[in-house]
Amino acid sequence: MNITRRPLLLAGLFAPAIARAQAAWRPDRPVRIVVPFAPGGATDVVARVLSETLAAQLGQPVVIENRAGGAAGLIGSDSVAKAAPDGHTLLLHSNAHVIAPSLVARMPYDPIADFAAVAYNGRVPQVLVVNNRLPVTDMASLITWLRANSGKINFASAGIGSGNHLASEVFRAALPGIEMQMVQYRGGGPAMAAVISGDAHMAIDPIASAVSHIRAGTVRAIAVAGPTRAAILPDTPSATEAGLPAWSIAAWFATFAPARTPPAAIATLNAAFNATSERLATRLGELGVEPQPQYATPEAVMAFVREDMVRSAAILRAAGVQPE
Repeated sequence: MNITRRPLLLAGLFAPAIARAQAAWRPDRPVRIVVPFAPGGATDVVARVLSETLAAQLGQPVVIENRAGGAAGLIGSDSVAKAAPDGHTLLLHSNAHVIAPSLVARMPYDPIADFAAVAYNGRVPQVLVVNNRLPVTDMASLITWLRANSGKINFASAGIGSGNHLASEVFRAALPGIEMQMVQYRGGGPAMAAVISGDAHMAIDPIASAVSHIRAGTVRAIAVAGPTRAAILPDTPSATEAGLPAWSIAAWFATFAPARTPPAAIATLNAAFNATSERLATRLGELGVEPQPQYATPEAVMAFVREDMVRSAAILRAAGVQPE
C-alpha cells in the first residue's frame, strides 16, 4: 500500500486538538452512530468506512446502527434527537436531514434546534444510472426513450426526503412534460437493487454507493450531476457535457449529536472525525467523497446546514413538492 505524506501530516496537525479535547472528555463506552437508512446506501457506506479508524481515535468501539423508516430518515433521526446528550449517540446523515421539513408537515423534531453539529463528512456527486437492458447509452438517447415512454417510467428513489429524492426532483424539473413514476424504497441499497433487477428503469444515487455497481457492470452510468466529471468515473460525462446543465446537485454527509451535548464532547468528537477523514482521504476519494475543509468546525457545519435547508426548500417548492 502506498501511503502519501499529506494525509499523515494533516492528521498530525489534528493530534494536539484531539489531545486537548480528550483531556476534558472521552467516551467511556461504545459510541453508537445511527444511520437513518437501510444498509448499502451511500450514508451507510460512508459511516462504515469511517467507523474503524474513528474507534481508534476515540479509544472505544464505534457501532453502526441502521434505523430506516419515515420520510428523510425520520425514525432514526428522531431517535437521536431524543437520546441522552452525552456524546455516545450520534447521527450520520445526508442532505436528507435538511430536506425533511419541506416534505413533512408535522415534524417530530427540528433539524436545527434539536441537534448539535459534530463534523462534516464530505460531499459526493450524484450519478444517474439505468438498467442494463434499457436501449440507451447516453443522455440524448435516454431523453428520447423517456419521451417515448412518458407515463410508463419507474424511477427508483432512496425514499421520500432522501438526497436521491431531491436530486431526482431536480432531474424531473429539467425535463418538463415527461411523466415519471417515483418509486420510493427504504434506502439507496434497495433502490439500486431495483434498478439492477429491472423492477425500476433508473435511479440517481451518490457515487459513493453507485460506483461499485457501475464498475461491476450491473448498471449503466449515464451522467454525473453538475458541470464537471467525477475523478473516479472519468468516462462518464457531466450533465452539462451531456446537454442537461439544469441538473446540478450533490449529496453531502455530516454527523450530529443531540442538542445540549456538552461542548467538550463535541470538541473531542469533531477532532476525531476530522483526523479520521484525513487518515482515510485516499479511501474516501476512491468512493468519490470530496473533502470540504471550510467546514472543519462544528460552527461552520451548522451554518452550512442552515443555508442548505433554505436552498433545498426552494428547489422542492420549484418542483411543486409540498409538505404532507
